[in-house]
Amino acid sequence: MKHRIVTFLSVLCLPLAAQNEAPAPAPPAPAENASPGGVPADLLDDPHVLEELAVNEFTAPSIAKLFDTLQFLMPLPVAETERKYPPSTPRERADLAMELGFLIADGFLVVQAGQMEKVEALAADLTRYGKALGVGDRVNSHAASLLESSKKQEVEQLKKELASTQRDVVRELITLRDADLAHLISLGGWIRALEVSTVAVDKQFSPERARKVMREDIADYYTESVAGLEPRISERPNYTQMRDILSGLRHAMVIEDGKEPTKEQISEIRKQAAKLAELALQRQK
Repeated sequence: MKHRIVTFLSVLCLPLAAQNEAPAPAPPAPAENASPGGVPADLLDDPHVLEELAVNEFTAPSIAKLFDTLQFLMPLPVAETERKYPPSTPRERADLAMELGFLIADGFLVVQAGQMEKVEALAADLTRYGKALGVGDRVNSHAASLLESSKKQEVEQLKKELASTQRDVVRELITLRDADLAHLISLGGWIRALEVSTVAVDKQFSPERARKVMREDIADYYTESVAGLEPRISERPNYTQMRDILSGLRHAMVIEDGKEPTKEQISEIRKQAAKLAELALQRQK
């Protein structure tokens, strides 16, 4: 998986990165007999190390950056797209990671919509999932800060805490060399963002709003990301179906030169996004 992603990154430039920065040089290929031990703490922020582990700002896009687009798509259909999660956490770590991504995305949704009264329940859910995933200490401090910031109505601080939650969980997963879970957290966040944004654009359509959603480069990236997961995850029936939908989306989202996106295209992408979300939340029995 690491070799495929590094090669893929050489031709892909996700818009989540700063547009005017020169691309970083490709990292050296990881050693065949790389130690399975933990990564030294002083190397966690080294981009070359993160690329070698297949986890960096490209391969695990920030959910916060993915949600930057939603401020242009207000009003958000939060009530219409609200999701209820089971009271018990899933047993499979892959399912935990995916649902954690959805929860972090939900945090950005409720904050963006000004629904501060929902932050307390969200913080409790994040704490439960963090503990189940083995990163409880990382999540607990952020959950406490979320509660404090919600009481003070500090919207920007809430967004920072949610972004930090993902970042710190990913760092912990890096030390455990569990890159797949970092990918799944990011994927869950993007699927949730896509689900909500397509509903918003379909309800109030304009070509300009549609362009915010039709990002074939991001769909293309996640198609490759799912294909590169460990077989025990990627070969699950819901993941093979997700990969097919993602592959279709990266073609459906292409805007041909000289043409504008249409409402019919957005309506179809909305249907596929809803299917994608349902598949992503299917737990392994």
